[in-house]
This record gives sequence, C-alpha cells and structure tokens, in this order.
Amino acid sequence: MKRTIAPVLLAIAVAGCAGGPAAPETDVMEVTLEAPAEKVQQAVTDVLTQGGYSVDQDEAGNVTTGMRQEVRGPWNGLLRWRFGVGKSRVEARIVSQDESTTRLRLQVFYRGKDGLVDTWEDAETPLPQSAANEIRLIKNALRLL
Repeated sequence: MKRTIAPVLLAIAVAGCAGGPAAPETDVMEVTLEAPAEKVQQAVTDVLTQGGYSVDQDEAGNVTTGMRQEVRGPWNGLLRWRFGVGKSRVEARIVSQDESTTRLRLQVFYRGKDGLVDTWEDAETPLPQSAANEIRLIKNALRLL
C-alpha cells in the first residue's frame, strides 16, 4: 500500500511544480514617421484621449497614461477594480530625428482576470488596445496611411 501511494504523491508534487502560464510577449512597437515631433505628440495625445486614456506628457517626449476608462461614469472604477476582464495603460516615447522625421516607441501594458475573486495578471493585449492598432490610429490621424 505504501509503495503505491509514494509514486502517486511524487507525481502530484511534480505536476504542481510545473509552473504557471507563460508570460505574454511585450506589446511594443517602434516606427519612424514622416512628420514633425510636435504633430506626432499631438496625434498620440488625441488618439489615446479618444481611446479612453487620461494622458500625461513631458517636454522630453514621454507620454504616459493612466488605466483606460472602460465605461464613462461612476461605475468605471468598480468595473475595472472588481469585475473587469482587462485593463490597459500606454507609455510612448517620441524622439525627433530631424525637422520632418520622428521616431515613436509605443508600449501597451495589459492586465486581465477572469472573475470576481481572481487576481490581476499580465495578459495578451486585445487587438483594439494593441500597440499595432494604436500606431495605425496615430498614422491615420497624421494622414500617413
């Protein structure tokens, strides 16, 4: 009896140590845009504000946001904190290369959970909030598409 229990317990212990899910890939994009840095910074601010983010920017070309507002109104905090499926924030770095060319690095940080009692974990960014989609919207705002 003891000989059959030991292998079963060992198998359970090893399976329990297998580790959690793999961390999602970093959602970051770097592009060179044919537009002055001031126009790029304005387009980034406009696109992120329209996307539900509160935007902060500094003179060094850094743009950061708070967590994206999922719904307008007093229930947004409850939705994000307690029930929400995901929340995201964005960091962008805008560097002027010359008078008409700007380098933009945009990174989206996304966290998700499945239910009320789960904890927030890093997750794969959904397409509407992805860095690739944000870059597409910025290019569209700059009329570069």
